[in-house]
Amino acid sequence: MTDDRSPAQKAYGDVAPALADLSDRVLFGEIWERPGLSKRDRSLITVASLVALYRTNELPGHVRRALGNGVTADELTELVTHLAFYAGWPTANSAIPVLRKALDEAGASTIIRTGDQE
Repeated sequence: MTDDRSPAQKAYGDVAPALADLSDRVLFGEIWERPGLSKRDRSLITVASLVALYRTNELPGHVRRALGNGVTADELTELVTHLAFYAGWPTANSAIPVLRKALDEAGASTIIRTGDQE
């Protein structure tokens, strides 16, 4: 038997069904489906916001969504590196283990680059 519930329904639908419903219909229904930005761009913005605001609880799911929307593992690690200078070094440092685990679980890999070496 498959579980057809949405991620929001699985995470908190039993405790907060109205919040899960709003997440499904409004956030992931209406907002994510608006034509003004691609889902890839929305994913980059969302992951950057979650990292910058230290919202690590939501980060793994949005890393998976970003990968599904065409963002690469290398781009996600570059995003965190870039944010270190805008959101703070500790914030970026704290995001790395969460990002690593989410990428590992998704089977995504990153290429470590230093300077101009490939």
